[in-house]
Amino acid sequence: MGGNNFSGSFPQPILNLSSLTELNAADNDLSGDLPPNIGNSLPNLEMLELGSNFFLGRIPPSLTNISKLYLCDISRNKLTGVVPNSISKLSKLTWLNLEINKLQASNNQDWQFMNSLPNCTDLQMLSLSVNLLEGNVPNSVGNLSSQLLLLYLAYNQLSGEFPSGIANLHKLISVALNVNKFIGVVPDWIGTLTNLQKVTLNNNFFTGAIPSSFSNMSQLEQLHIDSNQFDGYIPPILGNLQTLGALNISNNNLHGNIPKELFRIPTLREITLSFNNLHGPLHADIGNAKQLTYFDISSNNLSGNIPSTLGNCDSLQDIEMGHNAFSGSIPTSLGNMTSLQILNMSHNNLTGPIPVSLGSLQLLEQLDLSFNNLDGKVPPEGIFNNATSIRIEGNQELCGGPLELHLLACHVMPLDSSKHRLSSVVRKIVIPVAIVVLLSVVISVVFLIRRQKQKTESISLPSIGREFQKISYSDIVRATAGFATSNLIGQGRYGSVYKGQLFGDGNVVAIKVFSLETRGAQKSFIAECSSLRNVRHRNLVPILTACSTIDSTGNDFKALVYEFMPRGDLHHLLNSSRGSVSEDSPVLTNVSLAQRLSILADVSDALAYLHHEHQGTIVHCDLKPSNILLDDDMVAHVGDFGLARFKFDPTTSASTSDTNSTSSMAITGTIGMCSGSSAFNFLGCLQLRNRSPRDIHPEAANGRYVQGWDEHCKVHRDQLP
Repeated sequence: MGGNNFSGSFPQPILNLSSLTELNAADNDLSGDLPPNIGNSLPNLEMLELGSNFFLGRIPPSLTNISKLYLCDISRNKLTGVVPNSISKLSKLTWLNLEINKLQASNNQDWQFMNSLPNCTDLQMLSLSVNLLEGNVPNSVGNLSSQLLLLYLAYNQLSGEFPSGIANLHKLISVALNVNKFIGVVPDWIGTLTNLQKVTLNNNFFTGAIPSSFSNMSQLEQLHIDSNQFDGYIPPILGNLQTLGALNISNNNLHGNIPKELFRIPTLREITLSFNNLHGPLHADIGNAKQLTYFDISSNNLSGNIPSTLGNCDSLQDIEMGHNAFSGSIPTSLGNMTSLQILNMSHNNLTGPIPVSLGSLQLLEQLDLSFNNLDGKVPPEGIFNNATSIRIEGNQELCGGPLELHLLACHVMPLDSSKHRLSSVVRKIVIPVAIVVLLSVVISVVFLIRRQKQKTESISLPSIGREFQKISYSDIVRATAGFATSNLIGQGRYGSVYKGQLFGDGNVVAIKVFSLETRGAQKSFIAECSSLRNVRHRNLVPILTACSTIDSTGNDFKALVYEFMPRGDLHHLLNSSRGSVSEDSPVLTNVSLAQRLSILADVSDALAYLHHEHQGTIVHCDLKPSNILLDDDMVAHVGDFGLARFKFDPTTSASTSDTNSTSSMAITGTIGMCSGSSAFNFLGCLQLRNRSPRDIHPEAANGRYVQGWDEHCKVHRDQLP
């Protein structure tokens, strides 16, 4: 029965099938309590699979009467209470999966089930991850079956030192203690568990040095010890792990060099060492890592030249080297990396020209070379024709490139004439200085006119790797109280929006969680990130950070965090009898004409910015009242850029491969909302048609404040009275 859309309570007629040996009703929408007599009615069951439903209540004690049961999976439900002590009666049990429920254990009495489990002498798998277990793991964990292969205790609130009983479980191939509150050192005896293939200890408070005994695990394939407080050096002896595929030691306090021995592991595919205090050069042996696909050493103190042997890693897809102190030129050999999709070398001390060879990388999607000391002409080919995919700001001596980069044209200085040299000096010094002075005067005048009451915030364009506050899936779970419905403030086609307190400042934020199982949600997330990563305007909903990771079940998880808008959206404001949609904001009994006009002007200013004052036109494609949010001061903010598209001059974007770029737009947006232009825009046209810019807003004296509305009004010109 598994994998359907069955709903309702547990089917009672099944309890009449006393000879039943296998029952699989997993992956449905069943709810309610499990039958209290399930164990008495189905005594011959050998396999019970009820995972991924919505069952409530406690685990029925009668379940332990099914003496022949060897597989029990009731994971991914909403079961509460404690695990029954009588679980030991299931002596033939080999697989017990209780993960992702709300099971509790906070004292010795609650943990009694662990003392009884050793009676299950054939147990090979035990998972209690993602529950509400607290305190120290009982030493009796060491008395579990000598056949145990998998032990998962992740995503709980376990504390104390590394569970010593695990030392007795010599056949373990995978252990997960991540996202808990463990402290102290990881003991050296962990190296005696030589059958381990995967060790996951990340997101705890482990301290001390990384045990060199890890190198004894000759079959180890994955080692995740990131987001702890390890210090000291990376043990070079880890290079002995000849089967290691993924190594993550990021977010610790490590220092010293990156051991060259790591690059000699033939199976290494992913290495993440970011956010430490590593220093020294990157060894040329990096070229030996032929299988490497992901390489992240960002946010350290690494220095020296980037070795040209890096170009030998032709399997690399993502290179993150930003925020270090690398110097010298960018190796031209990087043009040999035909699989490369992302390259980030921002915030270093690199010099010289940008290698032309980077333009030949057909799969390259993101290139960030910002804030270095690069000079010369920007290459004319490949990714360099797509201004939205590259970041080169902060390099004062670069020239040429697409017009959208706003760089000075490159000029060649003749060497055979003093007259030509003088002309070159004029072109390079006098003219640019004059242009800067003239632009300064013009900009000052424009700002004085348009910003008599408010100051324009000065915000630089972010680089692809800029410093947003890092958040994890567990941070978002805590902020939303486990995605509680009480925190749900909105739902849309591609996800849900929750409010919560995510950061330490106590301010409420809005968290948009994408439903990635919905077709188009992944593209919507990418479109929204692409739209918002380099836009800044007082009438756009400010994005605070993003989260792209995996959830507790190993599935992709993506979310965006915005400033919370207490007044809610315009649709509810105009259609609610009480006006206010937020419990935290004052009640509005009506919205005055002046407020409506102010909102129209705010949205107009946002559209004018997106269409004319930004690197490449952004077309929202789904502007409607429910996507216009209001803050405490009734200032309107345009949000939800999940359908946004970039629009460029065809002459400058003919070679782009960006799926979000287009020179001709298909009709998109919300059905019934004027194909994306929105009935709200037409209402704006009607209200503004006989008014001057000063009638709309005192800051609109130059007429550009309503430029965005003018475009939408032209669309409906024939409909105006």
